[in-house]
Amino acid sequence: MPKTVVGLFENPRAVDEAVRDIAALGFPVQQVRTMQEPTSFEVSGVMSFPRIDFETELGRELKRIGATIPETQAYIAGLRRGGALAFATGSEEDVSAAGRVMNRLGAVNVEAVTGSEPRLPGVAQPNITPMVDAKVLAGRIREPGGGAAFFVW
Repeated sequence: MPKTVVGLFENPRAVDEAVRDIAALGFPVQQVRTMQEPTSFEVSGVMSFPRIDFETELGRELKRIGATIPETQAYIAGLRRGGALAFATGSEEDVSAAGRVMNRLGAVNVEAVTGSEPRLPGVAQPNITPMVDAKVLAGRIREPGGGAAFFVW
């Protein structure tokens, strides 16, 4: 079963270094790729929304390899802010080595954060059961390093 490691880098130059270091390990070059948000989007038709089309396609690909919706949203937000993604697909051993390289070079940690639902004072909600213990999930990016995520698909 293929395995993919994904690293989000705030500094796109770090992606180039990661790809060089991963290739130096003997990782097949055709199984490593990078992605940044395009600087311009080509309109392909009257109903084309190029940025949305790009983000939708990326979201589909990330979900296909096992990323959660909050992770996918965090990756897309990272690209919007000028970051870059690195993908490496291969065997367990190859992908683990690629993940170590990404982490060493500062892949940011994307995590699903849980927290209780906000309670708004003074807002009457008569027929609604309070959700005191309910959890809300949102994508968030933490500090650089240790953030390469592994997906099996």
